[in-house]
Amino acid sequence: MKDFLEKIRKSFRNLIDFLKDTRKELNNVSWPSRQEVTGTTVVVIAAVFFFGFFLFIVDVIVQFGMNHLFRALSAQP
Repeated sequence: MKDFLEKIRKSFRNLIDFLKDTRKELNNVSWPSRQEVTGTTVVVIAAVFFFGFFLFIVDVIVQFGMNHLFRALSAQP
């Protein structure tokens, strides 16, 4: 029973040490400013729309080519 309680104390102490170390490390983090976050968010949204539109155009072209190919192959006797 004594070993069990000692393991629980050690686990609890490890948890407390972990939380203290985590808090200390979070104080060392260089957090971005609101302006930086807004700027990068705008860039990400613009990139998503750009690549979405680009892939849409590629899909339309490939679909047109495949339909043309299938029509040409099915017309042969």
